[in-house]
Amino acid sequence: MRTTMVLKVLTISLLFLAVTARADEDRVVIADFSAGADAKGVPPGWQLKEKTGKADMAVVKDDGLAAVRLRSAKTSFSLEKEVNVDLKKYPVLTWKWKVTKLPVGGDFRKSSTDDQAAQLFLAFSKTRAIVYIWDTSAPQGTVGKAAAPFFMSIKAIVVRSGNSDIGKWLTETRNVYDDYKKLFGEEPMAVAGVRLQINSQHTGTSAESYFSGVVFEKAAIQGQGQGKTKEE
Repeated sequence: MRTTMVLKVLTISLLFLAVTARADEDRVVIADFSAGADAKGVPPGWQLKEKTGKADMAVVKDDGLAAVRLRSAKTSFSLEKEVNVDLKKYPVLTWKWKVTKLPVGGDFRKSSTDDQAAQLFLAFSKTRAIVYIWDTSAPQGTVGKAAAPFFMSIKAIVVRSGNSDIGKWLTETRNVYDDYKKLFGEEPMAVAGVRLQINSQHTGTSAESYFSGVVFEKAAIQGQGQGKTKEE
């Protein structure tokens, strides 16, 4: 009897582990910021890159979410992380963000005003990248070339625009596999790096944003389609 009970417990445990393993295989968590920050105030696994001025960032709890808060005052900086995500297996990217202050006059379409409160870059190689942005002026849905070194092609997609959703946590969903094919006309490479960025140095203004829950998932999980958004 005792042996039978033990076998039942082991069987249940193995089934639970199998289900958990399958669930883990359905998603690649890039960031949830639940691990806090290291001695330098940077989330573990990420690198802080300062382009202009001094970075003002912190790992915080906001509306119950573990998040990173980015604050810019005529500065430009980012958090970067090396990854290796196969888009054929995990084509769907979801993330949560909130903007509380937009850089006045920001517009990625002009180099002199190319400031955004929130930018999520995906690097595929040294010559290919996509950036999803919350722009101050460019209309939602705008697609265009972002500023880049001469040897690199960065395509920008305006996911959010203006103040209409300011101060709200929003969840965004993009099929990156489809986005890449439309933008570059070829099969996508694996995602090699992720960058969360803020800047306001061109307009000489200030901005603030929050990021949380950056995850790649299998398309079957979503059932939401391309470019869907929802309010938290």
